[in-house]
Amino acid sequence: MCGIVGIVSSQPANQQLYDALLLLQHRGQDSTGIATADGSTFHSHKVKGQVREAYRTRDMRGLPGNMGLGHVRYATKGTAGNEQEAQPFYVNAPYGITLVHNGNLTNTRELTRELFDIDRRHLNTSSDTELLVNVLAHELQAQVSGLDLDPDQVFNAVSRVHERVEGSYATIALIAGHGLLAFRDPFGIRPLVLGRRTTGLVGDEWIVASESLVLESAGYELVRDVAPGEAIFITRGGEMFSRQCATNPRLIPCSFEYVYLARPDSVMNGISVYDARLRLGDRLADTIAQYTPMGDIDVVMPIPDSSRPAAMQVAQKLGIEYREGFYKNRYVGRTFIMPGQAERKKSVKQKLNAMGSEFRGKNILIVDDSIVRGTTSKEIVQMAREAGANKVTFTSAAPPVRFPHVYGINMPSRQELIAHGRKIPEIATELGADYLIYQEVADMQAAILEGSNVEALEMSCFTGDYVTGTVSEEYLAWVEANQLS
Repeated sequence: MCGIVGIVSSQPANQQLYDALLLLQHRGQDSTGIATADGSTFHSHKVKGQVREAYRTRDMRGLPGNMGLGHVRYATKGTAGNEQEAQPFYVNAPYGITLVHNGNLTNTRELTRELFDIDRRHLNTSSDTELLVNVLAHELQAQVSGLDLDPDQVFNAVSRVHERVEGSYATIALIAGHGLLAFRDPFGIRPLVLGRRTTGLVGDEWIVASESLVLESAGYELVRDVAPGEAIFITRGGEMFSRQCATNPRLIPCSFEYVYLARPDSVMNGISVYDARLRLGDRLADTIAQYTPMGDIDVVMPIPDSSRPAAMQVAQKLGIEYREGFYKNRYVGRTFIMPGQAERKKSVKQKLNAMGSEFRGKNILIVDDSIVRGTTSKEIVQMAREAGANKVTFTSAAPPVRFPHVYGINMPSRQELIAHGRKIPEIATELGADYLIYQEVADMQAAILEGSNVEALEMSCFTGDYVTGTVSEEYLAWVEANQLS
């Protein structure tokens, strides 16, 4: 999971990109980068760390031009602390291409061999984004014979990318001297939205980004989502072209975007994240009522912030008092996307503090958005006990996470997932909770999709069914042995 944004404007792009990345910071905290195009010249700055600390005045002055792209990284391949793997990535032919990517490619081994043996291209990192920019560059070079470049040539190159690349990818690229290209994998696993702004003085200005809140904040109109398999090409002058470049596209977006990853004030694939989380709470309340004695619950509490909408609905539907018992330190990042178990565990108590007056002598029902490794959940149950809670019922608005996620979320190993190979009572014991209630898979899907035109969700980490159809047991074993944990 990463956050990406691209802009074609009549005004300097650097400040607009910076503001957009601040709004996407929740999608990645490891590194950040901005690249701008001033005519045919690229300028870039990328560094480890978060957006607010990464760009100084001199850095922004070094990013001239009215067209650009930006990235915040949450490492799921390569090394989190390796600045070489910060995005964007650049290749100098044809024309010069700089690219950012959100997602995970699942045929990296095959692509690496093809690029070296057939395409004769050198790779300098283990990043799948470097793979993707080189595949795009090779296919674009095969389409052009001179300096001119038309949208059909760009779209033909993207069609070849779809044929060669497997996995999830929402991608934005700048082509030096020509324009901005954005495309999405044929399943639409990772989000990408398109916005437009009319200034009245010049032609339309355009933005593509991971989440719609970026568009709204900058005064852009949300035009639509980039369709699965679709490519959009926007010239330097603001003329927009689009084409479906995949053979059999199907919209199957990642369920975890709605459960946890995205900000609640975003709309993706026509689904309001906030409304989806409210509905998750409604469905969870029914399951809680079925399995938990109501006399054993005095108050409902969320783990701030992403579980708050679900917790409010649980409390309302069950007729139980809603209270905020955990205070969040907003200067600590999201613990789920921190690299390494030790770092995550250390950060839980830095991030949350339990207020004893809300816990002492009470039977507490805690609502969290999901339980992945169990590190955070176990610490939270212990904090509730130490604050004086009588009984602790822990609930998850998502089903048990039992399988690796290979499409852009750092869950590579089954062994680190607390629900893998355990029954729910065993998980409750491991967490130290008196009761443990999970959302049902069918209820999660129904809650997210209700009222939308989306027919299915990517739910592999809950079900073990991988939508791309090429994820084998051998591949999962390789991921476990080689990827981040």
